[in-house]
Amino acid sequence: MTVRFGTLGAANITPRALLEPCRDEPRAVVRCVAARDSERAEGFARWHRIPVVHDTYRRVVEDPDIDAVYNPLPIAWHREWTLAALAAGKHVLCEKSFACNAGEAEGMARAAADTGLVLMDAFHYRYHPVFRRAKEIVDDGLLGPVRSIEAAFHVPVTDPGNIRSQYATGGGVTMDIGCYPISWARHITGEEPVRVEATAETGPPNVDTRLEARLHFPSGIVANVSGDMRAGVARRMDLTVTGERGTLHVENPLAPQIGHSIHLHVDGETHVETRDRRSSYAYQLDAFLDAVEEGAALLTGPEDAVNQMRTIDRCYEAAGLPIRGLDLS
Repeated sequence: MTVRFGTLGAANITPRALLEPCRDEPRAVVRCVAARDSERAEGFARWHRIPVVHDTYRRVVEDPDIDAVYNPLPIAWHREWTLAALAAGKHVLCEKSFACNAGEAEGMARAAADTGLVLMDAFHYRYHPVFRRAKEIVDDGLLGPVRSIEAAFHVPVTDPGNIRSQYATGGGVTMDIGCYPISWARHITGEEPVRVEATAETGPPNVDTRLEARLHFPSGIVANVSGDMRAGVARRMDLTVTGERGTLHVENPLAPQIGHSIHLHVDGETHVETRDRRSSYAYQLDAFLDAVEEGAALLTGPEDAVNQMRTIDRCYEAAGLPIRGLDLS
């Protein structure tokens, strides 16, 4: 079986997240694309050798010659077009953040359950051997009882017109990159926070440019997570887990293919590990195809996506900011 994809829009993430993995995967092919700008769609299709260009997103999701839809549209449009694709009988790989808020995510999850189709939240890092190894170290008790987690993703954004800075499209650092440290902490613990504290800085009204949260988990683990896109911030992508016996530090758990390291310091000894440099997006595609073809369980399926969005909503509320998707006019 070859899973035939249609992709919505010509987003910058699409080549890395879908097109390049599909080139190396005989089980998948990208058949069609549509974008708001028809010339951009045509140029994108020519460059990436996508055979069919549709003039609307609707024609992509209803194309009878595709099996799955990739949805990298602005977050504010994830719900609408994911629901449309599911209604048209298509599996969906939806970019993060999954929806504007938990309520939207719950509706998307119900639709997937009702149709029996695959719906995946595109947290690609979760499928890479680097994060799997980090999770294994914690779960095997090598650190002893875990006490704390520190996780950060900081990247400067200097363009004031960037979509990340627009509340109406689901903007904010937590929705864009700060969601990763939140997800890392949730997946390392295997728990959902029982209490959330947060502080934030804003640029445009209601749009967080920095948000730091303290997540308290049922086991007693406390995670300090942060996302920062202020113009002068230094770049960071790292995760540190501290237990009674030692610490685990993962440099670049997000996209290990561009370089990473796993530092395990236990009982006075330090071990440094690496894993392969295959793309995290390729591992994500493997998992999606296995779910479509074999019914394999997803690590970032609809239930996890709903829980992720609940935590993000709680971070915004704790920081005194509106959750995304509210009409503030």
